[in-house]
Amino acid sequence: MDELNDMEETLIILKNKLVQQLNIIYKEVDLNISCEELSEQLIKLMRLDEACSTPVAYQSHWSQQDVVMITYGDSLLKADEKPLVTLKHFMDKYLGGSVNSVHILPFFPYSSDDGFSVIDYSSVNESLGDWNDIQAIAKDRRLMSDLVINHCSSRSAWFDNFIKGEGIGHDFFYTASPEDDLSEVVRPRTSDLLRETETGKGTQHVWCTFSHDQVDFDFRNPEVLKSFVDIIRLYLDRGVKIFRFDAVAFLWKKLNSSSINLPETHEVIRLLRTLLEHTESDAVIITETNIPNTQNLTYFGNANEAHAIYNFSLPPLLINSLVTGNCLYLKRWLMSMPPSQNGTAYFNFIASHDGIGLRPAEGLLNDYELTTLVETMQSFGGKVSWRSTALGQQKAYEINIALFDALQGTTKGADSFGLQRFICAHAVMFALEGIPGVYIHSLLGTQNDYEKVANTQQNRSINRHRWDYQELEENLGDKSDHHAIVLASLKELLDIRIKQPAFHPNATQFTLHLGLQLFGFWRQSLDRKQSIFCINNITDHDMELSIQELNLIMTDNWFELISGEPLDMQQEVIVLSPYQTVWITNNDYK
Repeated sequence: MDELNDMEETLIILKNKLVQQLNIIYKEVDLNISCEELSEQLIKLMRLDEACSTPVAYQSHWSQQDVVMITYGDSLLKADEKPLVTLKHFMDKYLGGSVNSVHILPFFPYSSDDGFSVIDYSSVNESLGDWNDIQAIAKDRRLMSDLVINHCSSRSAWFDNFIKGEGIGHDFFYTASPEDDLSEVVRPRTSDLLRETETGKGTQHVWCTFSHDQVDFDFRNPEVLKSFVDIIRLYLDRGVKIFRFDAVAFLWKKLNSSSINLPETHEVIRLLRTLLEHTESDAVIITETNIPNTQNLTYFGNANEAHAIYNFSLPPLLINSLVTGNCLYLKRWLMSMPPSQNGTAYFNFIASHDGIGLRPAEGLLNDYELTTLVETMQSFGGKVSWRSTALGQQKAYEINIALFDALQGTTKGADSFGLQRFICAHAVMFALEGIPGVYIHSLLGTQNDYEKVANTQQNRSINRHRWDYQELEENLGDKSDHHAIVLASLKELLDIRIKQPAFHPNATQFTLHLGLQLFGFWRQSLDRKQSIFCINNITDHDMELSIQELNLIMTDNWFELISGEPLDMQQEVIVLSPYQTVWITNNDYK
């Protein structure tokens, strides 16, 4: 009886909180339902009336052992085998315990944008496998899935009903008039914002933030919110633990506004977190907001919004440092970044299925640095995607290139240090405060896929190669092959990382001042028993590191984790070869 009373009390508190959040979201919308009734419907959709837990505030759901591999469901292809089965075989055989989580990019039926134009949220793309294959992966590794929440495919049943003017979805999509003033709208594409569509109710102009095949939802209609709550419940039932809210910054639209980062958008995320954490206490929300750094940070809220945010400024700043041999801008940025509160974390990455976003570098790199970076990447075979500014100017939005090729040289041109530079980039990322996300094509050292770009006419295809699994296994079986060297080197670093308490995503971090050619920072474990000095030579020549500059406690025994060698405290300097990384610690956890 006491348990029942406890649950009833929890549900009352939950309902009151949901009502408050719904009142904020819909304060400017005339609803045909009360927020009290809507909150009850959301509770039933999540089945919280059957089981409901009370979340612990400021609790972190991760440790240094968490590493996420990012991949498409069909990045690896084997004859007569479902790609999701092949993917699981690869992870089991080649990754073992080095990578405990996997982000499978949209694995649903889709019509364009390599999965991000979803036709049906409730089923698995049959060309990849089925829900059983997804659940088999989720049993062994923490599964991260996209919630493509801003838009869906124009070929979806919902949009078909919108065109018919009846059925579920007929009122799910945001429309505007060509006569409306849309000049303030911020978006990452140059296509027309409005798509003219003939419907049973006449000509409608549908809002399309990204493409005319990706039609935007109208969250002013609470039925849209209810549909996504239902989808979240389904994904939880299928083993999803981490939800990536795709393009969520654009979720709420409002005429005569930028229609990005609006207060209603933030409140929708808070509400979905409320529902999620009362259902699965260790479920995590990651917001994908490819926007300037200061705006991105707001998605943490007060540790009540996203559990983690993509560290979008890291890729352009780190790549810029490695191709210029100067860490000024990277160092400035790192010093400005606030520590993440307990219960929140940065999601670090330096390569993904998308390109190197440049908007997150705005205000951090000046125009000259950005232009130089773009030109250097183009010289290494990279492509550039563009956006239109409010003044109608074309501005580089992202660089499309495989990371292995992006780091094949410096601003001076290609050189012989590409592999070392590539490993150094990952050593930096693995050591930084936050959870590391590693793209499968970085783990494999995959290079630019020009053939796929020619076939798809899409710049982003350059870094979305599909491996023939037999060919890949032959490459990985040859220890002299660069693909095998990359995988072995990154796994070695990860195997060290996941044992060190000082690499906990929320462990203390301070930036070291070692000049502009050595990029360094200090990490300390939450219990203060372990310190690690992470120092990286970001140049193409030897650099000397003065041990005295580190102010090491002389009574401790210090080790270099990567080499496994004890540190000779009598030596005055350590010579770091081009792009060498050292992790110096007082407590070696093997």
